[in-house]
Amino acid sequence: MNLASEAGIATKVRRMATRVRWGHPALAAAGIDPCRLVLEGDPGGSGAFSFLVIGDSGTGRRGRNDPQRLVAELLLAHGQDARFLLHTGDVVYLVGSSEQYRRNFIRPYREWLVEGEHWRRLRHDGLVFRRPFLPVLGNHDYYDLPLPLALLSLLTALPRRLLRPWFNLDVGWHGSFCGGAWSEAFMDGLAAVPEARLAAHLAATRTAPVDGPHGQRALLYRPGRYTRLPNRYYASRWAGIDLFALDSNTFNDPLAEANAPAEGQGLLWQRQALEAEQVVLLRELGGEWLAGRHDDQADDSRADALGRVEELEERIRDIDKQRASAAAARAGRRPQLDAEQLAWFERELVASWRNPAVRGRLLVLHHPPWVTEASKWSQGQTLAVRRQLQQVLDRVAARLGERPGNRPLLDLAFAGHAHCLEVVEVGDSGHGDAGIPWVVCGGSGYSLRRQRPEGPILSADDGTPLARSRVFHGRHGHGAGLRRIYSGLRVDVHAGTPPRFSLTPLVAEQGGGGWHCRPLEPIRL
Repeated sequence: MNLASEAGIATKVRRMATRVRWGHPALAAAGIDPCRLVLEGDPGGSGAFSFLVIGDSGTGRRGRNDPQRLVAELLLAHGQDARFLLHTGDVVYLVGSSEQYRRNFIRPYREWLVEGEHWRRLRHDGLVFRRPFLPVLGNHDYYDLPLPLALLSLLTALPRRLLRPWFNLDVGWHGSFCGGAWSEAFMDGLAAVPEARLAAHLAATRTAPVDGPHGQRALLYRPGRYTRLPNRYYASRWAGIDLFALDSNTFNDPLAEANAPAEGQGLLWQRQALEAEQVVLLRELGGEWLAGRHDDQADDSRADALGRVEELEERIRDIDKQRASAAAARAGRRPQLDAEQLAWFERELVASWRNPAVRGRLLVLHHPPWVTEASKWSQGQTLAVRRQLQQVLDRVAARLGERPGNRPLLDLAFAGHAHCLEVVEVGDSGHGDAGIPWVVCGGSGYSLRRQRPEGPILSADDGTPLARSRVFHGRHGHGAGLRRIYSGLRVDVHAGTPPRFSLTPLVAEQGGGGWHCRPLEPIRL
């Protein structure tokens, strides 16, 4: 059962490029770096600061005790001095629709928005942030509704609204239009600027100088006034720390080498079993509709069931991508790949290491290359993103040669997609990602997932340990002992070079008949 449809990588790249007028001669003529973002007030130097991280948050499914709102309140209480907020993707579920932004994004994060106290009248395409809000695209931010489901959704809009307390699929009558709603909410959409006004618009917004030999200019992010991103992937800097934000949706096609089982019936049988489980869950939910139960326990049960339906949908989608990659390999075709973005990341990371003003480097994207959450650790997309990043980092390491103190190429990396909060430490992987700590922050509001039963150690095929999960917060226990730990994160960057980090989980824990919202002990890296 296809609850959502997803465009191919080439379509995503083309549609997003059109929205920012990628390659337009006016940008080159004005000496503009199309992927550089400068945050107003950057102090430079190597002082201490903090920032916040959330991900996979954008649900409006819970009416009471909304975990997304509880996490947002924790961010406000424990991050008053945070310089910016990173979002690891899936800003709005289920299909990234502009219809859902007011309920699923604007309302829970209203304190971050200018005129957020009047959130009911704010539009997704006119948001101005009080403090920098720096998201990346998640898979749900790209999703659309298949045409039959879109028509059904439109025809049943009124009864679904009346039934929302009992059953909420988090969809309207259309999807994201291939990331269009996300683009309107966060990017500087140059396609909407008339040609005659483009030069004036660029002169008014690309006012920040970029250090380097070419004297380029970049988009200036001005909290409270103009808060737009230059592109779907971008780089920025604060207090000597470079931040690279990638769109992993365009380099996550499973690799042919990882798809040997797709030659036979194994994946097809898995797919059929997952679809059968989906049907059973939806039938059970239909029975609860008729029963009309409406209390906290029933709400939790329905939310868990709908979350499981969505999890099965993602696993089915991953199997379909693996089978498509295997079929392409048999036909002599390569998987789709956004090579331009990866080449940009390679160039920028090398330049960052050669810049004496930079003391550290962060990466944020949606799909985690290293994760132990049960539904994501072995997916074809996980392995593909890992391989693509390893290849880039291998080339960067070769170009840089020996580094001071044998430091990892990235001091800290963030991802979402897996519905949990965990810290995975990569060991000697044999690649350029060795030593990088990965923080998976994807448990900020949507249905949570468990850690895989195989445990916290990720190993190579021959059993050699490659990475270890140091911390995991998500779904734990069963029955009366069930705990759901929703989370955001405060990251404290200490002064000096190389930078050191303290990670403070900000958790809203449901269990034992109530909610407990608090910070946990910091994790020091």
